[in-house]
Amino acid sequence: MTLQERSDLILNFARVLHVNGQSTDETVAAAKRLGKDLDLRVSIIPRWGELQLQARDGASSLVSVGAADPTGVDMDRVASAMRAVDDVGDGRLKPPAVVEAIRAISHAPPAPTWLFTLAAAAGAAALSVLFGVQHLRAVALVIASAGVGAVQYELSPTAALRGATRWRHWRAGGAL
Repeated sequence: MTLQERSDLILNFARVLHVNGQSTDETVAAAKRLGKDLDLRVSIIPRWGELQLQARDGASSLVSVGAADPTGVDMDRVASAMRAVDDVGDGRLKPPAVVEAIRAISHAPPAPTWLFTLAAAAGAAALSVLFGVQHLRAVALVIASAGVGAVQYELSPTAALRGATRWRHWRAGGAL
């Protein structure tokens, strides 16, 4: 693989982590680890809306910038990408196959609505009990309202834009 191809691979890998909720430190560390496995010295500079990659291979160097808005959370994608980089390090996945793996991971569908609804209802029920709700009817109401709210949130036409809008509003000094 050329320097450009390896740099693009690392940048795409870092983008998958960054936009799907991985911490900045973990994203940078994983990108460096993948770079080392691909015989590159890399530095990632994450910013809101972009990632900058500086790659060096002996005397050659390259700087790449890619768009990356971290507006969602999909920890399944993060876990899959981290497994892929571990597989590269262990020799189970060769660099040409990593390109396809990262592409497949970045296009993986999100968790189904029913699972999100179930998780929201279970979490709300657990929190209600932790905060002192003692009557079964009250817990049932909490479960029902959390489930309805989760479905409404998931089916909203603007669900994908909510995170970015809230962040931009907060950065501009507005209050939610």
